[in-house]
Amino acid sequence: MITKIKSLIIMFLATGIFFTACKKTEYKFGELKAPTNLTLTTAIAGVDASNPNGNGTGTVIITSTADKALTYNIDFGDGKTLLVPSGVITYKYTNPGTYDYTINVNAVGTGGIISTVSKKIKVFVAFEIPAAILQALTNGSSKVWVTDKDAVGHFGVGPNDQFAPIWYAATPNSREACAYDDEITFSKDASNNVFMAVNNKGDNFSIGASSGFYGFSGGDGCYAVNTGGNKKLAFMDATTASTSANSTRIQFTVPGNGIINFGTGGTTYEILSISATGINLRNIGADGNSWYQKLKNK
Repeated sequence: MITKIKSLIIMFLATGIFFTACKKTEYKFGELKAPTNLTLTTAIAGVDASNPNGNGTGTVIITSTADKALTYNIDFGDGKTLLVPSGVITYKYTNPGTYDYTINVNAVGTGGIISTVSKKIKVFVAFEIPAAILQALTNGSSKVWVTDKDAVGHFGVGPNDQFAPIWYAATPNSREACAYDDEITFSKDASNNVFMAVNNKGDNFSIGASSGFYGFSGGDGCYAVNTGGNKKLAFMDATTASTSANSTRIQFTVPGNGIINFGTGGTTYEILSISATGINLRNIGADGNSWYQKLKNK
């Protein structure tokens, strides 16, 4: 009898433990509150009358504030999002050119409840010139270049689907004097914008096919070309069919008439090679051919 009573007691205790263990724990969230008074402000670096979309660095200070916000989820409009607890972030856009971006901010409150605000901005991002090219071209500030008249092919021409002066490569010191006295200065500012000024000592050589482009008439010869002062260059990835085996794959466009050393009617130059002491450039002239010029550090 006593054994049966003990068994019953054990069974009741086990049953009580079982039901106690199966009882679900109840959790309670605090009061669910959506963020209020959400604001979004942006400050694009370098905006002024001359640079309405920024200085080309792509840097934007984004500031979000709200009452009762625990954190902020920011979509920058370029395919990237970040969780920013403070609501303040300095963000850098990297796509070269001028583009519109829509910034979306979700302010997150208790229980995950969100409030949302959006803002559209337009940002200019300058092409990021490879550091080695920038240094070789400007020496970190300013550098003067002249025609490498002692080099074979310092003046050359070839078909527009090739990247070497196949048809003609000038021998040393064989061209007109006006092609040899020019001084080309490349300089950079604090934002790595590159500028070029050409001192042509009064005239530049031009091929006959492009003399009209510079406002003259006549065949190959020296003309009193206006080089246009200090010009800001626009750099970009090369748009030609060159490869890394025959080019740096970087090109730049010269505003105005585009002249550097001798004139071909072209304004966009591909940097085939560059070092601290020499540059090999290619462009497509008014005649549709590829023209080459070599410069050396003065």
